[in-house]
Amino acid sequence: MANINTAYDNFVLENEVTDMYKSRLNLQNFCTVDESLTAEAGDIVKVNVYTATDGAEDVALGEGNTKSIVVSNTTKPYTVKTAQTRFEWLDEEARRDPMIPYVGAQKAGIDIFNHEMSDIYGEFLKTKLSATLSGTDYFSAYVDAQALLNIEAVDQGAPATFSILSPADLAKVRKALKDDLKYVQAFAATGYVGTVAGTNLYVKKDATPGKIVVATKEAVKLIIKSGVSTELISQGVRGADDANIRKNTLFARAVYIPALHNETKAVLITVGA
Repeated sequence: MANINTAYDNFVLENEVTDMYKSRLNLQNFCTVDESLTAEAGDIVKVNVYTATDGAEDVALGEGNTKSIVVSNTTKPYTVKTAQTRFEWLDEEARRDPMIPYVGAQKAGIDIFNHEMSDIYGEFLKTKLSATLSGTDYFSAYVDAQALLNIEAVDQGAPATFSILSPADLAKVRKALKDDLKYVQAFAATGYVGTVAGTNLYVKKDATPGKIVVATKEAVKLIIKSGVSTELISQGVRGADDANIRKNTLFARAVYIPALHNETKAVLITVGA
């Protein structure tokens, strides 16, 4: 039967937002986080790393110590960083397509997250400690890396080792270890993909292929001033020029210092070296 009325040729529009995360792995979980930062961008913050010598001795009757504990420190300067991103849109654009301000605002937060995670990951790569990979013997390489970290799992409070690697390197580890790659289902939600010699493996999509990080949370210190803050310049608060062309601006920013605080707690396994 033919149509009685003439209908408008409509179409179905389906909105799809692509994944804007370079990696969803939150590296703040793998750092020592310090929220005491009060400085501003460009300021120099000096961090003292302290060490102390041994002083304990066996002493006989009537005798005392021949040496004392000596405390020393190394001062490391770090520059405060401000990561900022900007999104602009017109009132007309928002009326024509409400998804534009929604996607742009969502991207602003993700943009800062991606930038901060890249900075943190870069600090792990600065370590000078390295473990040798012989052929495809990843198990031995992880054991050697753990030995370089020089930690003891003596109680529940002992620092756990973790590994950050690219999808390509994970594929090589899986092929080499097969059933020896252990899994704990309870860790799956955190991005965990298996355990090698007691070290939990986590995949970072944009990690550098061929560089496998093995570390503890003591390696990198993240000193932050606050979480991600936003500033919206829109109707009622925008200047005359922006109001004249009906332009809105959204800023997102974060102030922080990522620092390789303890170089003895991060090791690099170089694949293919």
